[in-house]
Amino acid sequence: MQQDKLVSLFQAEFERCKVRKGENAIVLSGESGRAEYARAATEAIRNLGANVFEMRTPSVRREAVPGDSKVTIVGLTPISGNKLAVDTLKQADFVVDLVLLLHSPEQVEILSAGTRILMVVEPPEILERAKPTEELRNLVESGAEKLKRAKSLRIISDAGTDVEMRLGQYPVMTQYGFTDQPGRWDHWPTSFLYTWPNEGGTNGRVVISKGDFIWPLNRYLSDPITLVIEDGYIRTIEGGGPDAQLLREQMASFKDPEAYAVSHIGWGVDPHAKWDALLTQPDSVGTEPRSFAGNVQFSTGPNLEAGGKRHTLAHFDMPMLGCTLMLDGEPVVHKGQLVS
Repeated sequence: MQQDKLVSLFQAEFERCKVRKGENAIVLSGESGRAEYARAATEAIRNLGANVFEMRTPSVRREAVPGDSKVTIVGLTPISGNKLAVDTLKQADFVVDLVLLLHSPEQVEILSAGTRILMVVEPPEILERAKPTEELRNLVESGAEKLKRAKSLRIISDAGTDVEMRLGQYPVMTQYGFTDQPGRWDHWPTSFLYTWPNEGGTNGRVVISKGDFIWPLNRYLSDPITLVIEDGYIRTIEGGGPDAQLLREQMASFKDPEAYAVSHIGWGVDPHAKWDALLTQPDSVGTEPRSFAGNVQFSTGPNLEAGGKRHTLAHFDMPMLGCTLMLDGEPVVHKGQLVS
């Protein structure tokens, strides 16, 4: 994409984030990131009259990653343990995150200072196609109100999923692709909502079916995988195909029992998101399958951003099609379709 077009795209997004004259902004970039994004973000922020500079960081050393994991990790960032960088970012009104601070203690600390953070890691074609809108925000926030009131959540599917969760210990989080409130994080572009079940409060079976998606493996399954869950942890990963074997190997590679903990659960609302986006955009981080209207997302690993204490570098998102999700017995998603 031409740079002037990219600048216009970023500027429109930052207007949604209410970046304005007199604010202080930082573009957090890294050695392995998209240099054109850092340039476009900086120019767009300057066009809006805010003060801005780029903070460029070294890449995370691979020797710091546990085991032989070959997947994208979360929670270990280029600013992990760098108090000066964190303190500087806390002084900004707005941070453009190009390095993936997600699920890190540093992100939690920066947000607690009132800084709003926008993560931008998807390829430009997806940024251009999947523009955030107020309509999508309203859909996300409407779903969030239902989720906040719920005390129980159950997911079932014809494939064999039947899992129940107790709710109420952790807050509901929303993602609609922009952040215009102090201390709020979002990921451009996304359209889904989620919460974390109570500690130890998840039991049942989750069947990830053929055609469902797993990030950060970044693959659509060719064979089903069954997760047997007891008291909030995956106890068994069943399946004889290569996908199940890969998931077992990659989760085990972190050498961390918290990798098997149930993390956030929710659903997507965007009717325009492309479920098969990664077939044409393999460098995507899976935003569109997560946002796809009616998908139910199951995940494993950390809960720091919800106020929990579980900090693990292992995080797996598993958006699934064809599921029914019920809150206190009432469906909000029925066989993969949103219930109005």
